[in-house]
Amino acid sequence: MQKFKSIFKTEKPIIGMIHVMALPGTPKHKLESSQIIDQALKEAKIYKDAGIDSIMIENMHDVPYIKGGVGHEVSSLMCLIAYLIKQETKLPVGIQILAGANKEALAVAKASSIDFIRAEGFVFAHTADEGIIEAQAGGLLRYRKQINAEDIAIFTDIKKKHSSHAITQDVSLLDTAKAARFFLSDGVIVTGSHTGEAASVEELKELKRFLDFPILVGSGITKDNVSTYFPICNAMIVGSYFKEHGYWENELCYERVASFMELVNKG
Repeated sequence: MQKFKSIFKTEKPIIGMIHVMALPGTPKHKLESSQIIDQALKEAKIYKDAGIDSIMIENMHDVPYIKGGVGHEVSSLMCLIAYLIKQETKLPVGIQILAGANKEALAVAKASSIDFIRAEGFVFAHTADEGIIEAQAGGLLRYRKQINAEDIAIFTDIKKKHSSHAITQDVSLLDTAKAARFFLSDGVIVTGSHTGEAASVEELKELKRFLDFPILVGSGITKDNVSTYFPICNAMIVGSYFKEHGYWENELCYERVASFMELVNKG
């Protein structure tokens, strides 16, 4: 919890997602690098102006994702974007690089002086769209040590969305969270089964009851349900709801972000 509190200035931060446009070498890539950077900075400014607490960037447009690593053409541009957003906003900034490119994300975070990464495949294995994702905790934390990046938090998905967990169906969400904590995760991220789908309130209540440990909700938060989730988590990652019509591929909407933050800040 100490690392979580050292990163975020608010007790229960709202983390706004920037879905970076398709990067070089990926099937949907169309824009020049300068245009990709400008779009990301435009969204960062919208978030900042609307009162967001933190920002996270993700290469969600790079479909189909490759498993466990990306090329330098992706990580280098993500690094530049992360650095510029941090410099422009002065907010806590995080990154996820899909799919399961956790070492690359950590390297970007170190080089760009941002604050945290979102890591999938930290403990246990699961079957994702890209194939079987193996647990990476041991190698990832050793890499963090080697590059002197221990101030960078690693928040870890458990029972991740868009995945089959049949192999670990006898391991509860609580036991998975306990395993992540034992393997030195800095906080766990709980989601619904798909992007934009809400996480289970009952499961989150169970985690909150038994874990003194950062719990982040990673999908499905809206203005209508935020009051339900607010008491049972430590942070919320919001992406889809902040876009026009609540769909992740649409333009970021200042009014949706601002009204959401106004509601949250009223308590």
